[in-house]
Amino acid sequence: MDYPLLNVFLTMLWFFLWIMWLMLLFRVVGDIFRDDALSGWGKAGWTLTVCVLPFLGVFVYLIARGRGMGEREMRRAQDRERAFRAYVQQAAAPGPKTPGAKADELGRLAALHDRGAITDDEYERAKSKVLTS
Repeated sequence: MDYPLLNVFLTMLWFFLWIMWLMLLFRVVGDIFRDDALSGWGKAGWTLTVCVLPFLGVFVYLIARGRGMGEREMRRAQDRERAFRAYVQQAAAPGPKTPGAKADELGRLAALHDRGAITDDEYERAKSKVLTS
């Protein structure tokens, strides 16, 4: 086996740099297609540049539009967070009461009144509140 240890480390370094390059390339291509402010021709132009001249295209894209990549990603994350919170609030909110629910609540009030737990006046107020809601 004639492969020195330093060559193993250099091979691993090149392999991981290649993986990092692919991740950066996919991130740039994803940002190109997710950007709503960029026109169709702009997307086509940047995609062609990144595919034909990958190293130069990605570096020019990062220089020209790199600052906006983080801002757009942050805006998308905030939109997803807002949508998730709205969904949770909607799902957790009590739904409209069904007619059976009012009858059950009136039955509980009548049972409390019969046991003497609430007075006649409290019973009438609670009953009118249930019927008006």
